[in-house]
Amino acid sequence: MTLDHKYSSLLRVSMPLMVSGFIQSIVLLTDSAFLSRYDTLSFDAVGNAGLLFITCFMIMVGLGDGTQIILARRIGEKKQEQLAGVFSTALIIQFVFASLLFLGLYFGAPSLLNSISKNSIIAGLQGQFIGIRAYAFFPSCLFLIIQAYFLAKGKTWPVLFSAIVTALSNIILDYSLIFGNFGCPELGVKGAALASTLSDVIGMLSMLFLFKMDKENRLFGLGFFNGKSTKNILKVSSPLMVQGSIALGTWTLFFMMIEQRGVFELTVSQNIRSIYFLAFVPIWGFAGTTKTYVSQYLGNGKAELIPELQKRIQLLTTLFLLVTFHGAILYPELLVSWINPEEAYVEKSASILRLISMSVILYGIISVYYQTIQGSGNTFYSLCIELSTVLVYICACYLFITVFTLDIYWIWTVEYIYFGVIGLMSYLYLRNSNWKLKSI
Repeated sequence: MTLDHKYSSLLRVSMPLMVSGFIQSIVLLTDSAFLSRYDTLSFDAVGNAGLLFITCFMIMVGLGDGTQIILARRIGEKKQEQLAGVFSTALIIQFVFASLLFLGLYFGAPSLLNSISKNSIIAGLQGQFIGIRAYAFFPSCLFLIIQAYFLAKGKTWPVLFSAIVTALSNIILDYSLIFGNFGCPELGVKGAALASTLSDVIGMLSMLFLFKMDKENRLFGLGFFNGKSTKNILKVSSPLMVQGSIALGTWTLFFMMIEQRGVFELTVSQNIRSIYFLAFVPIWGFAGTTKTYVSQYLGNGKAELIPELQKRIQLLTTLFLLVTFHGAILYPELLVSWINPEEAYVEKSASILRLISMSVILYGIISVYYQTIQGSGNTFYSLCIELSTVLVYICACYLFITVFTLDIYWIWTVEYIYFGVIGLMSYLYLRNSNWKLKSI
């Protein structure tokens, strides 16, 4: 059934995704709070190593997003008989990428981090974290493809349920394995990596259970590997895979450049990173909603509804951003102290958080245009936009950090540059191209 764009329907699809994102953000905050209280260098190391893992993980997320777009289009076209082939083929492709990413990260990342890190202790801790965290690629294969299936239908509560299970597992395991509570060994950084990986396995099992219990999926069962579906999935997904990893990879590079400036600047920035993800809760929630709606509407011949859809999602995103991220403006010191109570870092971190808060509001509005491009299947052009934006961003980072050696406060203004460029280019593309005619 095609989705309608009433506010109630938009919220019904988006709210589970936002709550899921909020739960994951709380987990990230909890992880950071545990590690900052365990050891500052461990906190910094896991922050940077975690970004490297997520950079690689975004390749798999991109494949899941592409699968979601194709499944949603087939649902809009009322071609349910093709869903099985798309699902099964995507799952096999996902496993291949997971295996390649595991090999690359497990064997290559530790030596790479040792070669580029200024602090040898941080580099060693990063290697320990990555060596365990790399195993999480395998349970994520099944999780992401089942999630794509549910999101394509606009059925988001299973995603929320699995997020809750994953989050609770991660918090309990973190507390047990980092500090050695509940009779577990004290593993520090290794404990953080093991806790996150085991919670990913638990989350995957919960998602698999919900998929098996979903009555609608029994209508088409499980298909087989399909060459035509492979070509289509990779055509739609590959730009998303590249741009997702590039976007996070650029942020990883940003933090590695900051690490060269010193531990103080890196710790302050890791505080910001931990809290920053709260801001993306509504943005990510409405991003998945936008892609599903746009793809279904184009498949169902209702492209004329998309402009109104965009306006409503922009309004809802802004309102929810004010709810989830108002603390960055009103009481940033309190937020920072929850993450890292060390007084030496609180004042500077809070001032930066207040400085960049409006950039998040800006991105909440313009991200709807970018997600529309992706949802329409024009993923090559969204990749071009991402690459152009990243080029400008990296140049700005290099100038601010290395050439001008600005204070860490002013370095973080690069966020305005990134969000402004990607928003302007997305708006101009939608205004001046025939993006609605894309066939997938």
